[in-house]
Parts: sequence; C-alpha cells; structure tokens
Amino acid sequence: MELSATAKVILGMLAMGPRSGYEIKSFADHSTRYFWTASYGQIYPELRRLADAGLIEGTDEPTGARQRTVYRLTKAGRHELGKWHELPPEVFEYRDEWMLKLFFAGAVDPERAAEIARGRAELSRVTADELREVESRAEGNDPASYTVLRFGIDFNEFIADWFERQAAALGEGVPLEKLEKRAERV
Repeated sequence: MELSATAKVILGMLAMGPRSGYEIKSFADHSTRYFWTASYGQIYPELRRLADAGLIEGTDEPTGARQRTVYRLTKAGRHELGKWHELPPEVFEYRDEWMLKLFFAGAVDPERAAEIARGRAELSRVTADELREVESRAEGNDPASYTVLRFGIDFNEFIADWFERQAAALGEGVPLEKLEKRAERV
C-alpha cells in the first residue's frame, strides 16, 4: 500500500501508543506540525482508509456521552510502517511565504525588504519559544524525538539570528557586493 503523508504521521503516532483521531491531531499540533502537518480534514479520511486496509483497528471507547474511537496499529500496520521507515526519504519540501515575499521585495516594494526580514526573524523567535515550551512539558525518554525537538529549537534560533542580521543590512541599504561578502564569512 502506498502511504500518504498523513498515513505516515498516523502510523508513527499509533506506533507510540493507541490514540483517538482527536488525540492524533492534538499530538501532531504539539509535535510534528513544526515540520510535517496534518489537518482534521486529512486525518479522519485517512483513519478510515488505513482501517479498511487492515493497517489499524478502531475500538469504540466513549467518554461520557461523547462517542470516541481509539485506534491501534495492527501487525500489518507495524510491518507497513517499518517498510516505509527503511526507505530513503522521498520528500524534502521547504515552503516559507516570508522567503517568497522577501525574494520578490526588490520587484514589488524594495522598502519593505528589511521589514519582511524582521518579521521572519520574529516568527522564528516565537517558534523557538513555543518549542522550548514543548520541551518543558516533554514526557518519556525517547532520544530520537528529543533530537528532532532540539533541532527545531536550534534551527529557529539560527534562522532568527540570520534574518535579524539581514534585516539590519537591508535597512542600511547595504550594496549586493557587501551582502555577498557577509554571506561568505557566515
């Protein structure tokens, strides 16, 4: 079976333990969303598809009056997850609308370039702070997941510092040759 991007998230999360669709989404919002998103509109149809394929199974476990299905990985699901995990990654996609706006700033509104760079720096500062908050609440003893979390914190701090330096240079109207020389030193 070809695993969709959302299926990979679901199977991985269920390998960590049984969860409802709501719990999968909540966990994704506090962990993988920083590098791999999944929406409710993707999760619930994918849960049905994975259940139909026999990779997961759901059990009704209502909480009070609320209907709730808790999903578990089946043996076939664990096997499929393991096969995917051993393959080389197929996707590396970095999409950043701030970068896109900065790229086009010279053609659209050169005066906004420094402002855009400062905005991107602030976004990374906020994200690093959010990840530090996640780190303070992190449970368990999974060095691999913690490594990804630390990468997110360190990466966002680097990005924030880098954009702050670029905003200063763009705000000063530094010529392209000097920006190139600064880039060589970094």
